[in-house]
Amino acid sequence: MLLDTSGLLCLYDRKDNRHAEAVRLYRTAQNRLTSSYVIAELGALSYARGLQRAGSLTFVRDLLANPSIELIWVDEALNSRALDLLEARLDKSYSLCDAVSFVVMRERGLTEALTTDHHFEQEGFVRLLPQ
Repeated sequence: MLLDTSGLLCLYDRKDNRHAEAVRLYRTAQNRLTSSYVIAELGALSYARGLQRAGSLTFVRDLLANPSIELIWVDEALNSRALDLLEARLDKSYSLCDAVSFVVMRERGLTEALTTDHHFEQEGFVRLLPQ
């Protein structure tokens, strides 16, 4: 399962109404994968939502140190493939972070994402959390 920014935020924020479901899905996942772009976006989004900065940073550090999560560090080649996808989908409002996730999911044969983002469904993936 790909761990997306919105899904990780649901996992972190105990006040989110999807928190319990995010925890359940996370705990039962056989594979957990995310990217460095998701981690970067998670920090920015948690601050924008007014979550405590110190707690958010601790959560990010815990994710980075977690041996059960495979972290893909985005390099120039992956970034380029994501840009190619964005250029092929000019009618969509995908972010570069989204596009990286889609490329990685296709390359790894993943179909499910811990996310609330409907863009994953637009690309043919399974969104595991409601918006």
